[in-house]
Amino acid sequence: MPDKQMAISRAWRDSGSGRVRPTMLAIAGDSAAGKTTLTRGLTRALGPERITAICVDDYHSYDREERRNLPFTPLDPKCNYVEIMEQHLQLLALGQPILKPVYNHSHGTLERPVLVEPREFVIVEGLLPLHTRLARACFDITVFLDPPEEIRQAWKVKRDCTQRGYEPEQVIADLERREPDSVAYIRPQRAFADIVVSFGPIAERQQMADDPLSATVLLRPTIAHPNMSSVLTDDHRQAVHLKLLRDRDGKPVDALHIHGYAPKSVSDEIAAEVWSRLGVPEPVPPSLGQIEPGVHSGPLAITQLILLYHLLIARRGEETVA
Repeated sequence: MPDKQMAISRAWRDSGSGRVRPTMLAIAGDSAAGKTTLTRGLTRALGPERITAICVDDYHSYDREERRNLPFTPLDPKCNYVEIMEQHLQLLALGQPILKPVYNHSHGTLERPVLVEPREFVIVEGLLPLHTRLARACFDITVFLDPPEEIRQAWKVKRDCTQRGYEPEQVIADLERREPDSVAYIRPQRAFADIVVSFGPIAERQQMADDPLSATVLLRPTIAHPNMSSVLTDDHRQAVHLKLLRDRDGKPVDALHIHGYAPKSVSDEIAAEVWSRLGVPEPVPPSLGQIEPGVHSGPLAITQLILLYHLLIARRGEETVA
C-alpha cells in the first residue's frame, strides 16, 4: 500500500472488520540509546493489557554467526527484512494480527515467530522503524532518542557486557564497525521524529560522571503538544524550563529542559499537573522514571509522561485538553 493511501486509511479509526485501529507510537534510535527503558515504562504505566510493544530489530535477516562474514552490520537495511517489517506495520496499524519473527539478542539467534495481536496502543521500538516513508505513515507519534555518543556508547558497553556476554574490547570494536552505518541509516531518522529526546549532562554545569542525567525534549510542531507553558511556574524552573531554539535544520522548535539534579518533589508536582490535564482518575503511574529496580529518574518520568499524554490524546482524537 502506498504511504499516502496508508495515511488516509489510518484516518478512519474503525477498520470496518470489527477491529478498532490502535494508536501507533514509534521510538527509533541507535543501539543502547534507551529505547527499551522508555518503552518499558510506558507499558507498565498503561498496563500490558492495553499496550502491544514490539521491537523491529526482530526483523534481522541474519543471525549473529552469519553476520561475521558479511560486509554490513545490523544497522544496514540490507541486514533486515525491511519490506516484511513495512507489511507488518501496516497490518498492525489497521488492527490486524501479525506473525512476527523473533531475534534472540542474548544468543544472537533467529527463533520461532510469534503471533502478535494489536491492542489499544502499539509501541514499535528499534533501529529502523522510521527508515522508510511507508513505515512512517503507519504511526500517530514518532520519537527519536538522541543521547550524546559518549553516553550511548558507555550504555552499550555496560549492557552488552552484563546482558549479552561480550567483553568491553569486543563492544568497542563493534561500535567502530557500526559507525558508518549509524551515520547512513540510523541518525537520519531524527529528521522524521515529532519528538527528539536527548538524555545527558547540562553543558553549563560541571557535572560529574555519576550525577543524574538531565533531558532535553524537542517538541516539533508536526503534532500538537501539551501546553507546558501553562503548567510551569517560577517555582518549577529548578526542575524544568521551556525555550524556543533552532533545530539542526535551522527551524524553530520548543525545547523542554528537564534537570536531573532537581528535587524529586518538584518533578513529581509537574508530573501530577500534566497528568491531571488528561482527566485520568488514577494517580500518576509510579512506574514512570524507573531505570532499573531502585533507580529513578525525574527527567525520564516527565519524558514518559509527555509520551503518555500523546498516546491518550491521539486515542481520543483530540488535539488539546481543556
